[in-house]
Amino acid sequence: MAKIIPFKAVRPTRDKVSLVASRSYQSYTQDELEARLDYNPFSFLHIVNPGYKYDKQIKGEERYRLVKNRYLEFKEDHIFIQDKTPSYYVYKIINRDGNTCSGIIAAASAEDYKNDIIKKHEDTIEFREHIFKDYLKTVGFNAEPVLLTYPDNDIISNTVSNIQKERAEYEFTTHFKDTHYLWLINDVATVNTIQSTFKTIDTVYIADGHHRSASSCLLSETLKTENKQHTGHESYNFFMSYLIPESHLKIYEFNRLIKDLNGLSKESFLIQLDTMYRIENRGAELYKPNNKHHFSMYLDGEFYSLYLRKHNYKFNNALDALDTQILYKTILEPILGISDLRNNTRIDYSHGKNDLVTIKSKVDQGNYAVGFGLVPITVDEIKAIADAGLTMPPKSTFIEPKLRSGVTIYEF
Repeated sequence: MAKIIPFKAVRPTRDKVSLVASRSYQSYTQDELEARLDYNPFSFLHIVNPGYKYDKQIKGEERYRLVKNRYLEFKEDHIFIQDKTPSYYVYKIINRDGNTCSGIIAAASAEDYKNDIIKKHEDTIEFREHIFKDYLKTVGFNAEPVLLTYPDNDIISNTVSNIQKERAEYEFTTHFKDTHYLWLINDVATVNTIQSTFKTIDTVYIADGHHRSASSCLLSETLKTENKQHTGHESYNFFMSYLIPESHLKIYEFNRLIKDLNGLSKESFLIQLDTMYRIENRGAELYKPNNKHHFSMYLDGEFYSLYLRKHNYKFNNALDALDTQILYKTILEPILGISDLRNNTRIDYSHGKNDLVTIKSKVDQGNYAVGFGLVPITVDEIKAIADAGLTMPPKSTFIEPKLRSGVTIYEF
């Protein structure tokens, strides 16, 4: 059963939330980042980019300490306030395409992650886990929730719907034309209903935020060892999460781009593909696959459809049936010589929110020799992988919603 609890969020005042909220700083171009830092003194980017104040690039432990200082300054200046009562936070996003997502921001248990009640479907990189764990330990807060998903539940859905009939604490629209809303739930009866309902859910799944989850678990173990009065109720035993029902999850594919054909001619490459795929030249037609185990390929100015010859491929488990794994085992590794998907510089990725024109353009420009288009992975496939204790190849899913940093902050 999942332990999902309310917490006292630190958050911006209502009049400044739209100025504070930011995307993950890695998603900004250098020009965008500088513009926001130059002209918006309230942006959360000032906290995570503390060297801006000194016009200097700062890294490591020194940066972590300055992040903590900037954060404390935002609290001292009353840009941030902390709620006095533990609360759940209903968060709703309506994006510019009209898609709506509603969920609950809460604290999830690190022990549940350790005990596989919170399940993962992606591998993490150990050194990144430890770097982020050290960062969290120094700064003492988390400003970007892990995205968790759970089976649709009528009790939680009705509770979320009812609270949205009231006026939102926050309502703001971003430059991307996404509108964000936040409501507080802190009355005892409703809090108890939500908490007890989550206890009836046996498993929740990480949709996005595997490294943050792993780092939070590491931090919990570290602080538990250092605290001789450890009780299990300390805030470091939990990490901030955004929990949404499976039906609200939006999953896009990650397409593949390869820089060369591994020394093969176009004709030799196609002949090798023919062993595992039925190939059809689609010419200039912008072919996008619609079914599992079907792929599009753009090569030398033409699109191709690739249909897996299933009699030549063995489906031993949930991972073997995953299209990203099929592409890896039948083309990327044996033909194109790419065995290390995490570190090989010959492969790049383009998520499905960028259409196939992106792949065509990059290949036509000569940056890549070939591109592959896939269909999105489903929630059921993610769950099957997680339940079997398996992990997907890197860049198998691009998942929304993407929350803004600095709207709710969890201290430990």
